[in-house]
Amino acid sequence: MTVALFWVGSATPSTEVSNCLRFLDSTRVLDTTKFGNSRDRSLLFKLGDKKGRKQRRESCSVNPYLGYIGGRSNGSKLPVISSMVASNAGEMAVLSSEEMVYNVVLRQAALVKKELKSRGDLDVKPDVVLPGTLNLLSEAYDRCGEVCAEYAKTFYLGTLLMTPERRRAIWAIYVWCRRTDELVDGPNASHITPTALDRWEARLEDLFQGRPFDMMDAALADTVGKFPVDIQPFKDMIEGMRMDLRKSRYQNFDELYLYCYYVAGTVGLMSVPVMGIAPESQASMESVYNAALALGIANQLTNILRDVGEDARRGRVYLPQDELVLAGLSDDDIFAGKVTDKWRSFMKNQIKRARMFFDEAEKGVTELSAASRWPVWASLLLYRQILDEIEANDYNNFTKRAYVRKTKKIVALPVAYAKSLISPTSREPSLLEKT
Repeated sequence: MTVALFWVGSATPSTEVSNCLRFLDSTRVLDTTKFGNSRDRSLLFKLGDKKGRKQRRESCSVNPYLGYIGGRSNGSKLPVISSMVASNAGEMAVLSSEEMVYNVVLRQAALVKKELKSRGDLDVKPDVVLPGTLNLLSEAYDRCGEVCAEYAKTFYLGTLLMTPERRRAIWAIYVWCRRTDELVDGPNASHITPTALDRWEARLEDLFQGRPFDMMDAALADTVGKFPVDIQPFKDMIEGMRMDLRKSRYQNFDELYLYCYYVAGTVGLMSVPVMGIAPESQASMESVYNAALALGIANQLTNILRDVGEDARRGRVYLPQDELVLAGLSDDDIFAGKVTDKWRSFMKNQIKRARMFFDEAEKGVTELSAASRWPVWASLLLYRQILDEIEANDYNNFTKRAYVRKTKKIVALPVAYAKSLISPTSREPSLLEKT
């Protein structure tokens, strides 16, 4: 399963993947009361506010068969991934995957706020380079840029408009994510074990402590020293790799959502501290992080829909099993690879949900710093067009791979650039942002 990074990249395997890896179950349920009550609510969450009822926060899924629903009131008896947490009154509450991930978003936003405040609102620390290491560090960043240019040409072009510090940092994050993805999806994937992932996470912790293993690690170690980047999203991405080792079916969208967060939503959380938020933005930091998360989810859902046939040939089905059943389909239909009316109807609903996540992501791109918007807009517009191509192929994602042709990519670049010129103050706020 190809992981959707925050940008558009090739699926060509890299030969520079190390086997020194580590994995650790890092799912944590966080107490959101520490961060206050955000007034900004995205596609994933809303406040129930009905007369005569106690107000509560609900996770909102886009279920193509049940509609746009709250996680606790859909009447479904389907299994969900959840965790138990204690409320202020000592009662136990069940959190869905979306709520668990939203807690991570709140924590990341709070950590960045705290870090920026301690720095006096400077989001980039000044360079402190040891004698004799400047050339080596410059070479490390240049190599990361070369990898990004080779495998993510469109995104790389957009990063050239960013400040030198930001673009080098984004290159370093890109390379780490790519190397991590290649562990379970690259040429050496058959040899990767949980123990290998354990070593990769140990190595991650070392580089966050300023002890890089190689040149690529050194670039990321320097990045996390300059920007308020937290280790948790990186650990969570490794957890997504572990899920690929042990899991090939997802019973419902709640399970699939958690997987999409681990392998792609995390990239947004890694990148926002580097890309920066526009000084004139009036949006809360939590809402910007939520939009970045939504882009990662949208990209990964798009990957899943594009790669149905390829994944099926590997014995994997990344589609919600309960929704297949509701559509009158099964794994056997997917392995048969025949496009039927039932399949077309099922795919239309899956594509609709992916587009809703893209819609949510668009709200946050405008809030990023001006120099960071173009590559993100380019990524969003091009990845979204993959859904159009699936439709153009009459929903045959069994034997036809949907891709955006070069001419369409060229046309999308100036459109993305024009959108990047729109400042937060000139954008009409959404209804959710006004409340």
